[in-house]
Amino acid sequence: MAFDGTGYRSRMRGVLRALSVKNKVVFITGKCKKPNAREATYDRWAQCDDVYVSDAKELWQELEDMYNQTNRAKLYQLQKEINDLNQETLDITGYYTKMKNIWEELNTLNTHGQYGCQCTCGAKGNMYKTEQDRRLIQFLMGLNKDHTIVRGNILMMNPLPSIAHAFSILIQEEK
Repeated sequence: MAFDGTGYRSRMRGVLRALSVKNKVVFITGKCKKPNAREATYDRWAQCDDVYVSDAKELWQELEDMYNQTNRAKLYQLQKEINDLNQETLDITGYYTKMKNIWEELNTLNTHGQYGCQCTCGAKGNMYKTEQDRRLIQFLMGLNKDHTIVRGNILMMNPLPSIAHAFSILIQEEK
C-alpha cells in the first residue's frame, strides 16, 4: 500500500526515535555534512548515509515539504477530543495514557509552540510551566467524581505538581 501522508507526524516521530537510537539524526538535519569525495571520511559517510537513501537530508526535506503541513482541521479535532475526554470507565492509567497520546499528537501539529530561541529572561520556562499547569488541570477536570478529594488536595499544592507527580498520587489512591 502506497503512503498517502496519513499519520505522517506520528510516523515521523517513530522514524526520528529510530534514527536517534542509531545516532543517525545528523544525516537528516545536515549536521553531518557530506564530505568531499576526495576526503578520507567520504566512504564512511556515504556508507552510513546510503543505509537510508542516496541523500537522507534531501529525502527528509522532501517528505517535510509534502506532508508536514499544519492541518487546522486536525488541530481542531484533537483539541475537541481532548476537551471532551473523561475518565468514565477507564482506570487512571488508561485515562492518562489516552490524554498523553493526544497531547503528544497536538505537540507535533502545533509548530508555534516549538521555539528554537535561547531564552535568557525566563519567559520560555514560564510559558512551559503555564502549559504544564493547564494540562494538569485539564487532566484533573476529566477525572471521575470518586477522585474529588484527591483532586482537591492536588489543586491545593503550591506550586502545582507535575502531571507525572499528580498521576502517581492518583495511582496510589486508586490502589
